[in-house]
Amino acid sequence: MTTADTSTPQLSSAAVAPAGAPRRFGSPGSLGPVGLVLAGGISVQFGGALAVTLMPRAGALGVVALRLLVAAVVLLVVCRPRLRGHSRTDWGTVVVFGVTMAAMNGLFYQAVDRIPLGPAVTLEVLGPLALSVIASRRAVNLVWAGLALAGVFLLGGGGFGDLDPLGVAFALGAGAMWAAYIVFSARTGRRFPQADGLALAMAVGALLFLPLGVAESGAKLLDPVTLGLGAAVALLSSVLPYTLELLALRRLPASTFAVMMSLEPAIAATAGFLILGQAMSLTQAAAIALVVAASMGAVRTQIGRAKATLPEV
Repeated sequence: MTTADTSTPQLSSAAVAPAGAPRRFGSPGSLGPVGLVLAGGISVQFGGALAVTLMPRAGALGVVALRLLVAAVVLLVVCRPRLRGHSRTDWGTVVVFGVTMAAMNGLFYQAVDRIPLGPAVTLEVLGPLALSVIASRRAVNLVWAGLALAGVFLLGGGGFGDLDPLGVAFALGAGAMWAAYIVFSARTGRRFPQADGLALAMAVGALLFLPLGVAESGAKLLDPVTLGLGAAVALLSSVLPYTLELLALRRLPASTFAVMMSLEPAIAATAGFLILGQAMSLTQAAAIALVVAASMGAVRTQIGRAKATLPEV
């Protein structure tokens, strides 16, 4: 979840790539940049599905605590961020980024503990989508907003009678935090080199959530199987996708990256079906397709606007 201009936040690489991700172009890897992005998206959503299977053992808060803690340890070891030489504003930014990250993860895991993974991610992506529509201030984005709302209406069967209302609320809250994450990821990326800010923010989030996880699950978090599964969730949902996205963004245009990230709800629905046996009705599949289309449309509109405002050379 990389950097973006906070004066005009948008659903772009900022929504999903680590703070400070470089955008240099280099030689393609064995998978190619598109393959790296797809692998990262699959890793995130299948990691989410694995987290759902872990919740009966460790609880939703316990799973979040394990994910953030393991991811923070790995990132701190790999990045070895410099602690000195930062201003009070720098630290304030990274702390808020960490709080936002912790809230986003906590709310999302509470959501998937109550509603299927596909609908949860579909509702969550409305946060970045709304941010993109609001930032663009173009009439065509009303079409994308209407398309997304139609998808949400279908997803809820006209009143969310088939989905747990509290789960829906948690997913929407996670979406709001994702939108805030974009803004503070951008600010952190401008103040810290490489992924240093991400590592520090992850540590802040882990410190905040660890007491909550211990309060909910206690000694269950020390069970070797729980620890192993929690580490797997952290690697699949945080460490591996962030690494793949960093590699991809070195040689993939941010616009292409953003459009591909719009596929997250569909990937999540697939992971929910394959790992958790969460079958979808035709109506739910159509709803997810509408939200994916709205997200892609909003991103493409932003890309077109950016190209139109580029000066001639």
